[in-house]
Amino acid sequence: METSPDWSAELAHRWDGEVVRYPDPAVEVLDPRFSKYRNGNAAVECLYTGGRWLEGPVWFGDLRCLVFSDIPNDRMLCYSGVTDHVTLFRNPSSYSNGNTRDRQGRLITCEHYTRRVTRTEHDGSLTVLINRFEGKRLNAPNDVVVHSDGTVWFTDPDYGILSDYEGSLAEPELPNRVYRLDPLAGIATVVADDFVKPNGLCFSPDESRLYISDSGGSHHPNGPGHVRVFDVVDGQRLMGGDVFLDVAPGFVDGMRIDQDGNLWASVGWAGAGNDGVQCLAADGTVIGYIHLPNPCANLCFGGLRKNRLFMTAGQSLYALYVGARGAQVP
Repeated sequence: METSPDWSAELAHRWDGEVVRYPDPAVEVLDPRFSKYRNGNAAVECLYTGGRWLEGPVWFGDLRCLVFSDIPNDRMLCYSGVTDHVTLFRNPSSYSNGNTRDRQGRLITCEHYTRRVTRTEHDGSLTVLINRFEGKRLNAPNDVVVHSDGTVWFTDPDYGILSDYEGSLAEPELPNRVYRLDPLAGIATVVADDFVKPNGLCFSPDESRLYISDSGGSHHPNGPGHVRVFDVVDGQRLMGGDVFLDVAPGFVDGMRIDQDGNLWASVGWAGAGNDGVQCLAADGTVIGYIHLPNPCANLCFGGLRKNRLFMTAGQSLYALYVGARGAQVP
């Protein structure tokens, strides 16, 4: 991946309070189509540092805040878009990872320690949506999205049971899979079972396609580090599965889509200078790059106009105002 000649040196010290010269060299245009999404007078901002491995950002537009996970610290944090302060949201959090909201505005959370997917009701109580499949415990639900029909789609790799650092060491009882759950019927089905470590996932704006990343290269030297794209059939099953993006030896973690159909994919472990966020047009072309000083775990759109991209990367939370608006943002 070619990079501009000056951005990496700036990233090495810019978070110490130095003023960023516009346009921010950490926001790289690789294709003219990305130019309209790059605001010339907006820079990547570090909003918070102090976690261990931040994940699962989800925007609450009605509360003007961002909730995100700090997995090893077994807590969830909350960034206020009004005060710019970060406060504790939930502790313990059962080593929560991915988060989203359903169409009723309820928080849906993947929990490593309890190996389940939960829903936080409006009164603050927790409802367990699923913790077993065919009588066996899930591995460690990782990331989650909600379809407009109310079904919950989530990935279930074994990261949270590989050690006691992000969950609890245990032997897997099920293969690493992707599931579709109908919460009303209480029925879960396997929609994909040919991933090494299924990770992030997101629907296209019209929900006709589902993007799923495979971060199998994180524990296998020659493992996959790609995103596959599937056709969604009748809102219930998947077909296809061609590779849409490959960043091996790094890998893609979380992903989000904008209203124009561009995929914004978090990239990590790709080597110095290549960690951050890639923006891909619907045809699969990488059109833009947001460079970050740490592997990016996940991201989401938020803000009053859905045009602020929040990114969790290592110990820090970053944000950038872009010229795109996120699709399916509460």
